[in-house]
This record gives sequence, C-alpha cells and structure tokens, in this order.
Amino acid sequence: MLPSAVLCFLLFLPLSASEEPEELTVKPEQDVTLGCRALSDGAVTLLEWNRRDLKDDGYVFFYRNQRAYEKYQHPRYRGRVELRDPEMMHGDVSVVLKNVSVNDTGTYDCRVIITGGNESRKLIDLTVSDSDPPAGQEGRYPGLVVTLSVVAVLLVIILLLLLLVMYKRHNCHRENPSYKAPNPESTEVT
Repeated sequence: MLPSAVLCFLLFLPLSASEEPEELTVKPEQDVTLGCRALSDGAVTLLEWNRRDLKDDGYVFFYRNQRAYEKYQHPRYRGRVELRDPEMMHGDVSVVLKNVSVNDTGTYDCRVIITGGNESRKLIDLTVSDSDPPAGQEGRYPGLVVTLSVVAVLLVIILLLLLLVMYKRHNCHRENPSYKAPNPESTEVT
C-alpha cells in the first residue's frame, strides 16, 4: 500500500510544482529569458506564450507547423521575442524577451503540446522595475520550488530505504524464530 502512495506522490510532485508561478524581477532595458520546457522529448506541434491580461489581443509568441507566426503576436511583442533554442532541443521552449520595460510586467503562460498530444504548462510572474525588491523578498529564487521538490524526493527515497530495512529485519526474525537480537544493555565484551 505504501509504495503506491509514494508513487502517486512522486508522479504528482512535478505537476504541483509547476502550478506555482516562477517569479522573475528584472530591470528595464534588459533581455529576460522566460523558461519553459516540455515534459518529454518530441516534436513540438504547438507552442503558445500568452500574457494573462493580453490573452484576447494576441500572443507573446506563437509557434505551429514548425515555424513561428509573428502575425498572431500582440503588436507590443513583434520583433522582441525569439526562441532561446531555435532547435528546441530536449523540450526547451523558452523564449527571450528583449529590451523589457515596466509595461512588460505581468503573468506569462507557456503552453506546449508535443507529438502524441502531451501538454505541459508553466506560469511566470515577471516584474520589471527600476527599484530593488521590497524588504523580505530578497531571498526569493526562481529555482526554489525545484530545489524543494528534489529535497522532498530524496526524503521519500530515504524513507523507503528505511522501511525496506525494517521489513527485511522483520521477515528475517519471523523466518528464524530461534534468532535472538543482541541485548543492547549487555556490557559483556568478548
């Protein structure tokens, strides 16, 4: 029973981690990479980068049929957005937004579909500001969710190993009833 619960936890961990938006804060006039990756390798059949508040007015970036379509882009983004890796190797569908301004502040939504219909999404909250981050937010790191996910997976693996050792000890004792565990209180030295 426990292994199936752990398996479910491990399968849904990446999904729950991806629901939390990644937070990026940059200064104006910089180029910023909005990172996104397909869940598995395969040919990208559709890639949409939207900004939540501009969704009906056009895309930040739109890719289909092995090419980008600038005519579907919102006018604010035409000529300013390109794929970080035009080959999209290993599912990398990140885009570079050039020469950002405070008007680029918003929540960006990446949606990618690969051959076979596998779909993945990612949210990024981008803040473009001249000022430094507010007090208490200096410690925010975009990779924090990933780091915490890795730590959680490692803790689950350690827990599983401990349960396996306990299970083997229990079965060993059951199969050999004459076996007596050493008494930890005995101070006899041989």
